[in-house]
Amino acid sequence: MTAVSTYFYLGTAIVAEVIATSALKACDGFTKIVPTLMTIGFYLVAFWFLSLTLKSMPTGIVYGIWSGVGIVLICAVSWIWFKQTLDIPALVGLGLIVLGVVVVNLFSKSVSL
Repeated sequence: MTAVSTYFYLGTAIVAEVIATSALKACDGFTKIVPTLMTIGFYLVAFWFLSLTLKSMPTGIVYGIWSGVGIVLICAVSWIWFKQTLDIPALVGLGLIVLGVVVVNLFSKSVSL
């Protein structure tokens, strides 16, 4: 598996997880069928692509990138879509998460594909 396909699979897993989590907010305790089906479907897609990524990258690194980028993206979606504001400490913390993901990808020998 090439590095491009690995990161494509990881990116797809992250986007699917963000969509699923956004739909989870809208499914109102699984009482609304369309958001519920979207949640289930996109989580399945997310985990399938995550499993493909794990074929060529270490589990801890994959999970760190997946969760870190996912946290930042779901916060952005929540801010824009659900009007949930973030204060300065939250933004600083999210910045540190982004910095951590960048450090892992640029400097860790564990990421080599």
